[in-house]
Amino acid sequence: MTYKMIQELYRETFNRTIKTCWIADVKRELGQTTRKSYNRLDGNSVKYPCPDGKIKIWLRNILAIN
Repeated sequence: MTYKMIQELYRETFNRTIKTCWIADVKRELGQTTRKSYNRLDGNSVKYPCPDGKIKIWLRNILAIN
């Protein structure tokens, strides 16, 4: 499932938008990333982590299915 598909599904479900960095943060937590982005300033910190709550829970459920 691509980032764009996840964003569209979230928009259809909740009528709101979701940041790609939130998707990347949850993917990183689930171990679905294979490398770090080449343009990250600090390899260990995240500028915009996914907020806790229903957004993170929803993303975990969607990404765990795929």
